[in-house]
Amino acid sequence: MVAEPTRSGEGDTRRQIMLSLLEHGPESASDLGDQLGLSAAGVRRHLDILVEEGIAEVAPTRGNQQRGRGRPAKSFRLTDKGRAQFGHGYDALATLALEALRETGGDSAVREFARKRISAIVEGISPAEVSEESIQATARALAEAFAAHGYAATVHRAAGGVQICQHHCPISHVASAFPELCEAEHQVIAELLGQHVQPLATIPGGHGICTTNIPLTPIQHSPDERSGT
Repeated sequence: MVAEPTRSGEGDTRRQIMLSLLEHGPESASDLGDQLGLSAAGVRRHLDILVEEGIAEVAPTRGNQQRGRGRPAKSFRLTDKGRAQFGHGYDALATLALEALRETGGDSAVREFARKRISAIVEGISPAEVSEESIQATARALAEAFAAHGYAATVHRAAGGVQICQHHCPISHVASAFPELCEAEHQVIAELLGQHVQPLATIPGGHGICTTNIPLTPIQHSPDERSGT
């Protein structure tokens, strides 16, 4: 969990800044100030401390971040150390348990466990219907379910579809050793949305975010698939 600083008020503000960076990715001091009701100067003071402590860093500048004339606004993001402040829940124990499961039951046992785990997370979410509105509603429900389990998930429109973005993965270190966890997640997302999904980036794979792209094109089944042959 996030360490308590000397002054609880400043600690609360710093936690809010960290949580915003976790959920929304790189943000400027001005954007953070607007969200938290603080001045940009006040936010920059907190950001300077987070950068000094290795919890945050200046994000690389993208070409589309230019704001009118002059330099683009400087944005900040959490470092790996900053993400670790939100916990990775019993990584060593979970890894040992899955290693033992693989030894006794093989790869199929690990895949079955991964399937049961993600099914519990999305329990109660109804499969999407054919319409884009239904698909987007189910995508939002999935993001809410993931967020409730510590994934800091959001949904965004993208060209030709939608994207589910997970800004934190509470099992990233375990998933690095057991990719079956991510595979089961993508499979269940595809089934609930009735769409092919495209994993574009993963935190276990070394990226700063897990991004799953969902093109708004229904899955096409061959006659053999429909007949079950």
